[in-house]
Amino acid sequence: MSLSKEEARKARHTRVRKKVTGSSEKPRLNVFRSVKHIYVQVIDDYSGKTIAAASSLDKELKGKIKTGGNIEAAKTVGQLVARRAVDKGIKNIVFDRGGYLYHGRIKALADAAREGGLEF
Repeated sequence: MSLSKEEARKARHTRVRKKVTGSSEKPRLNVFRSVKHIYVQVIDDYSGKTIAAASSLDKELKGKIKTGGNIEAAKTVGQLVARRAVDKGIKNIVFDRGGYLYHGRIKALADAAREGGLEF
């Protein structure tokens, strides 16, 4: 029996999460993508706390993006999360793509976060 797209993504994410963990020195940048929006968190897995977060629903982005489910929105969210993380003293991170393919919105978000000052 074959897996649905979402089940396959969750299986890939579980497999990756066995190896990828974020510490206070090098937290994990986690991505969740829905059809309409994109959400990003910078997480310290040892303390279980979110250091910085951004999404296409942020009030700061109201009026800047037309829809939350496209590449332009992903770039804007990537820049926003990078700025928030750098403001809190975070430069180095581990990228957790959440089981999604590194393509399209995920790649655009990662590139924008790199341009914003994050290293991974």
